[in-house]
Amino acid sequence: MKIYNLKRTQFLPISIETAWEFFSNPANLSKITPEHMGFKILYMSGGPKMYPGQIIRYVIRVLPGIPMSWTTEITHVHEPHYFIDEQRFGPYALWHHQHHFREVDGGVEMTDEVNYAIPFGPLGRLANRLFVEREVNRIFEHRYSVLEKFFSDKKAELV
Repeated sequence: MKIYNLKRTQFLPISIETAWEFFSNPANLSKITPEHMGFKILYMSGGPKMYPGQIIRYVIRVLPGIPMSWTTEITHVHEPHYFIDEQRFGPYALWHHQHHFREVDGGVEMTDEVNYAIPFGPLGRLANRLFVEREVNRIFEHRYSVLEKFFSDKKAELV
């Protein structure tokens, strides 16, 4: 099984506490997911406060017009420095997403690192080359621009 990696780092002009409050609330995922993907949480165990073992089930359109159920588990939480979510059921053979937060001058450095694998062997590798890798990158580019705007607008409110 071929494992692919995507790593993105972004500076946000906010405190680490503000970053943690926003990113550790699964309900905020819909704010940073491209609208065309139709992201909707169907179930979240234990309420909105993130904890190791929390299960989140949602629906998302990976391909246009085709809704897909996706279940993740929050496997690690070290507040306010990092948390990890892993797909339990969904479109990938493997999805392991690390969210890291580090205080820096003037704000926080946020790093997303995703390791993923596509099922179906050689067909999955071809699918990744043709469109999956591009779509995963687009999702994180979208997140980057939404967060840039959202937190620069919030900075004015926080000052």
